[in-house]
Amino acid sequence: MKKKIAFIFPGQGSQKIGMGKDLFDNYRSGREVFQKIDEALNDNLSNLIFNGDEKDLELTRNTQPALLAVSMAIIKVLENELKIKTEDLVKVVFGHSLGEYSALSSINCLDLESAAQILRIRGDAMQESVINRETAMVAVLGLDIEKIESLLLEVDCDNDEVCEIANDNCPGQIILSGTKKAVEIVCEQLKKIGARSIISLKVSAPFHCSLMDSASIKMKDALKNFIIKEPKVKFINNVEANFVSDVSMIKKLLVDQVKSRVRWRESIQKALTLNLDCIVEIGSGKVLTGLNKRMGIKEEYFNISNLNDINHFIEKFGENL
Repeated sequence: MKKKIAFIFPGQGSQKIGMGKDLFDNYRSGREVFQKIDEALNDNLSNLIFNGDEKDLELTRNTQPALLAVSMAIIKVLENELKIKTEDLVKVVFGHSLGEYSALSSINCLDLESAAQILRIRGDAMQESVINRETAMVAVLGLDIEKIESLLLEVDCDNDEVCEIANDNCPGQIILSGTKKAVEIVCEQLKKIGARSIISLKVSAPFHCSLMDSASIKMKDALKNFIIKEPKVKFINNVEANFVSDVSMIKKLLVDQVKSRVRWRESIQKALTLNLDCIVEIGSGKVLTGLNKRMGIKEEYFNISNLNDINHFIEKFGENL
């Protein structure tokens, strides 16, 4: 019996030096993904991914296309080994932040080279939005989103200070983004109302908040130059946590996404309305798989980040695809 499968794609924070190297070394289909992205960017990004300095990889202009490369190398190896296109394999795709571009590329709505170029533009635009400003992102653990939203309405900050919810990842894990001063003020209050832990995130810009307004404008201009096709399978967007198929609406939501909350918890809930058998994270790391665990979903879930994971997936599901 054919399995109902979701593919989900990670965002920033899942990167590490050496990711995807086994796919590059062992599979022509995987190697070609890295080579095509290098050519599209006119940059030896693959060398940075495999051999570079972690601080350089953490620069968002590099992180974003790098994570795309790893996710898409996995997709191409899977397709080659299973002799089936992703859009014929899965019921739904979606991604966390930049992972939306990986998701769209995986089902041939956006070609690989275009996705890489857009993500380089996106990374530069996000970084340039906050030049000469002290900013921060933090993970808040142990509080419901309703309590955090209520506190944000009450905290008094200066007019040019910003602290907003960037990601609703899962119950008890919320990411805040904004100016450093405002985030620090909010965090002090969150500790008083019972936050279990507050963790500062290593990022080069405060993603998914109103400080990204100028990046959003740049993305609107940039996306005019790229073709996105209508998805053949269901695609869930971050901004509304809902299915979307209209191309003009997909572009609008990709523009808005830069400055809007990533509604990941709600996106998972939306996907589960499809009566899925399993949710598979495609890309470096296990961040999204960890969120699934914290949400306590009853459906099977796991990640594919390397050669061994690919072989395990094929052994487990090959006959039911």
